[in-house]
Amino acid sequence: MTEPGGGQTGSKNHYSLSEHAFTAPNLEPALYIVSTPIGNLGDITVRALETLAAASMIACEDTRITSTLTQKFGLKTPLLPYHEHNADKQRPKILGELESGNAVALVSDAGTPLVSDPGYRLVRDVVAAGYKVFPIPGASAPLAGLVASGLPSDTVLFAGFLPQKGGPKTKRLEELAKMPATLIFFESPHRTAATLELMAAVFGGTREAVVARELTKRFETFERGTLADLSDRFADQTVKGEIVILVGPPEEKPEADAEDLDTLLREALSDMPVSAAAKQVSKATGLDRSEVYKRALELKAGG
Repeated sequence: MTEPGGGQTGSKNHYSLSEHAFTAPNLEPALYIVSTPIGNLGDITVRALETLAAASMIACEDTRITSTLTQKFGLKTPLLPYHEHNADKQRPKILGELESGNAVALVSDAGTPLVSDPGYRLVRDVVAAGYKVFPIPGASAPLAGLVASGLPSDTVLFAGFLPQKGGPKTKRLEELAKMPATLIFFESPHRTAATLELMAAVFGGTREAVVARELTKRFETFERGTLADLSDRFADQTVKGEIVILVGPPEEKPEADAEDLDTLLREALSDMPVSAAAKQVSKATGLDRSEVYKRALELKAGG
């Protein structure tokens, strides 16, 4: 039974925690973006449990995974499969619940929804329809990896999953190479070694990095070192579990003055073509490649 204004009454409002039963307060009609544990179920928050208990339904990626959570905490809220393959079909059902004055919770398989998943489309449609959206914060793999990495955390860029194919993957890394931030990536275990090898080639082998595996779980590990070190270390490993790769920002290099640039370019041009010389000097100095290439052409033309 649903009370006017949203929220479930009866046993569906209940949840259990440490073998104690609790009744969740009714919710304002809205979409609630609920963060769930990324491995350790003890990381669930009381607010998340109250929200999941009082919602009229829980929209989730995989009902089998979410049911593990609901059974653990005695939640009786119905589960609605919601993922990128059925989103167009299920979205009207969610909007219909909101129109009826109910609250709907959205969860992902683990962690904070909308981080590297397409749930933002639902949020946009809910907002466009005039309903409220409330975030219920909690566990997040990128943040868990970052705070334990030892890498700078003042400026961070979450890059999610890289493209799987070599060309687009290399291009994406080249776009991120000079970003003055700690970069955070998700990666599958069977691609981890190849990704580290490519990162070492594109970013430079001396750049600091961390591979965080199975965060919050029993076999949680942090492998730290340069990209070259990590590439060698993982080359022959059979990697298992959920992987987060964090790469520290590039080292700040002092800009070369015009005389230094010309000296470096003349030396490079003595045994390589203009394009290769510009690429090498640009990488060594941190200067814009197109500007270095332009100057290399001028020096080549002037002898």
